[in-house]
Amino acid sequence: MEKIDKLDKKILDIVMHNARTPSKTVAVDCGVSRAAVHQRIQRMIDLGVITGSGYNVNAKTLGFATCTYIGVNLERGAMYRTVVPEFEKIPEIVECHFTTGPYTMLVKLYARDNEHLMELLNNKIQNIPGVTGTETLISLDCSIHRTIPIDTVE
Repeated sequence: MEKIDKLDKKILDIVMHNARTPSKTVAVDCGVSRAAVHQRIQRMIDLGVITGSGYNVNAKTLGFATCTYIGVNLERGAMYRTVVPEFEKIPEIVECHFTTGPYTMLVKLYARDNEHLMELLNNKIQNIPGVTGTETLISLDCSIHRTIPIDTVE
């Protein structure tokens, strides 16, 4: 993969903190043209450095008060490939990771409340073929939420 240079890092640092920053502002901050910023961003998209864009949404304001991490154990690790499509059918699941350690998988989901969480666990997640057990960890508060530190990228 091609490396990103100092200008790419500066552009990334700006847009990672606010993807809505106008390209004109990014260009002024970086001392280049808007066209150069656009070309650099497009190049980083093509390279797979930038994989998406969007808005951060506060789940609580939409009625999802419970953020939960669920450690999932499977009969066999290879069942991951068949379980993931089942998880994709559950819209409350926002992340799914195949992991090492005590769980085969770790999922993050948002529920309206504890009753909704129990419904998701008992009626959906634990009924997926191959799931042998779950451990639920409810997040009480997110103390740190940030992007990767661009200034440490080599």
